[in-house]
Amino acid sequence: MSKIDNEAINSIKMLAIDMIDKAGSGHPGIVLGAAPILYALYKDHLNVIPSKPDWVNRDRFVMSSGHGSALLYSMLYHAGFDIDIEELKQFRFLNSLTPGHPEYKVTPGVDATTGPLGQGIGIAVGMAMAERYLNAIANIEKKNTKLIDYYTYCFCGDGDLMEGISYEALSFASTQNLNKLIILYDANHVSLDSDTDITFTEDIAIRFEALDFDIFEVKNANDYSEVSRAIKQAKKSDRPSIIICHTIIGKDSVLEGTNKVHGKPLSKEDLNNLREIYKITSEPFTVDLKYKDHILNTINKRMEVIFKNWEEEYTDIKETNNFGLNSLFNLLERNAFVIDFDDTKFKISDEYSESLRESNHKIMNFISPKSPFFLGGSADLSSSCKTNLDKSTIQSPDNPVGKNIYFGVREHAMGAILNGMALSNLKVFGSTFLSFSDYHKSAIRMSALMNLPVTYIYTHDSIYVGADGPTHEPVEQLTMLRSIPNFITFRPADINEIMGSWEYILKNNCPTALVVSKEKRSKLKNTNAKFVKYGAYMIRKEKFRLDGIIIATGSEVEMAMDISKELFAMGVDTRVVSMPSMELFLKQNPKYEEQLLPKDIPTFVIEAGSSLIWNRFATRPEYIFGINRFGMSGKSEDVAKYLKFDKATILASIASNLTKDVSIDII
Repeated sequence: MSKIDNEAINSIKMLAIDMIDKAGSGHPGIVLGAAPILYALYKDHLNVIPSKPDWVNRDRFVMSSGHGSALLYSMLYHAGFDIDIEELKQFRFLNSLTPGHPEYKVTPGVDATTGPLGQGIGIAVGMAMAERYLNAIANIEKKNTKLIDYYTYCFCGDGDLMEGISYEALSFASTQNLNKLIILYDANHVSLDSDTDITFTEDIAIRFEALDFDIFEVKNANDYSEVSRAIKQAKKSDRPSIIICHTIIGKDSVLEGTNKVHGKPLSKEDLNNLREIYKITSEPFTVDLKYKDHILNTINKRMEVIFKNWEEEYTDIKETNNFGLNSLFNLLERNAFVIDFDDTKFKISDEYSESLRESNHKIMNFISPKSPFFLGGSADLSSSCKTNLDKSTIQSPDNPVGKNIYFGVREHAMGAILNGMALSNLKVFGSTFLSFSDYHKSAIRMSALMNLPVTYIYTHDSIYVGADGPTHEPVEQLTMLRSIPNFITFRPADINEIMGSWEYILKNNCPTALVVSKEKRSKLKNTNAKFVKYGAYMIRKEKFRLDGIIIATGSEVEMAMDISKELFAMGVDTRVVSMPSMELFLKQNPKYEEQLLPKDIPTFVIEAGSSLIWNRFATRPEYIFGINRFGMSGKSEDVAKYLKFDKATILASIASNLTKDVSIDII
């Protein structure tokens, strides 16, 4: 390792330590132990252009160990990305470009939001999957093109590999043979609480041998040149790779090699000692620009021919007006997902009656041929969730253009992988049963944090699955989904509302959940695809006077319509409101809510799930008909009756309450 390389690495370390010291919080151990790994990657290998951080064919880098953000920001600064010293001084301060963990679209050069350990590994797998898919799509249009041809690197630590999601995601990566995925493992054998000899004793090399990864080992990762040689070898592999980098957490600190250096700033004495060791005795945040120049000049020299060749091919494609490739670059550069979806072109007979999962299947297959960028799969439940794209094939190493992704029984990883694919602007979906949404809640949260166009499709949405019992009967999950900021949940009542949900999903780049039942449902009178975007709308208007309002979602809308008709026969005049998306309704002008749900009118809610979130609309708590306990195993109608969620019980209760409120007699 040359003198200037050694000094540049020390400069990266010291700047990051200054950031942590000023913030009064952070993780110095990873900075001091792993800086040579990032230095080797950025200086010698990562195909990036710091002045064009969003270049579509850049190599991707995911810092799965997101607590190492100070190290990443310091590296990005030294590599010439648009981050100045003043922003580094604001590390972990409000509204800075340098938040406590890396955030997508906040810091130039950050390709993904990370922090929850293991999520970054799943995201990286999804990025590698997207690269292979987009490369294959591009090669259909032009043989042997290098327009989409990049590596995905993921930095992880012991904590990432302890989390179960990492095994799921890497097992999937191996099955898919994602050979352009390279894992950089910071093997320091220390976690927050202790050495890993009491928590994590498996042989990682043997684990990855079983996964059929290509394995490279760097005995002394403090020598950046050893790391660089390993990366060079890994790039030649025909398998996904892991580079096991043996490091010393907190190297050169008085606390080196211990968990005490993991997650809190160093003492002033320790910090001053490091300055002496690294021979950086200037004031904090003072960087000798020769190190920046050395790194950036090396990157620019390495990238000069690479980018020139790419740009020439790109310009040629633009000039020849290749429709397929131009559509691809509109997607990648401007996030221009264009699809001709018009619900009026989908004809439905008035006698239509089938399960909503079947209806959804028809609509998805109506959408799929219209764009190569709409794809997804299931956690081994496509035959139950009915999310298979019939005119496409299964994606595999031999068939990278298949649009059906078989994730296997890997709900945890599926969500994170979808996030990685969506970070390449693909419109992706994943499906499982609603009760299993809990398995990938962290991934849903990451979708929402990054505002990624991922659609989570959930079937088997209520106690009506009956015979499967309470483990498969969701109760609290709808409330959980609706509580997530920047996330839209749809629970459509029939095929019209499913179409309206998809119309919104396809026209808006945001994360969504689409919740559909497995029970048969007819096309309801007055449901309207065009009104779904409002979140709620009237589907049965009162005839003479407004005695009460019944709000319902999903399968329960049909029940609400039947109850309203029977109430009318009793002399009680009610309005029925379908609310396919509570979140979209709450975004509407308050006047719309006042017109639809007048505050002085008794309002009831029917939904086969937790009632906790419905107090915002129901007049009284007892006017909410929901499920606030776990379900039962039995025939669906017996379970519903046992839980007092059958039509007769709800009708009687509403009738009783409304006749008191409106002071009329039941005829």
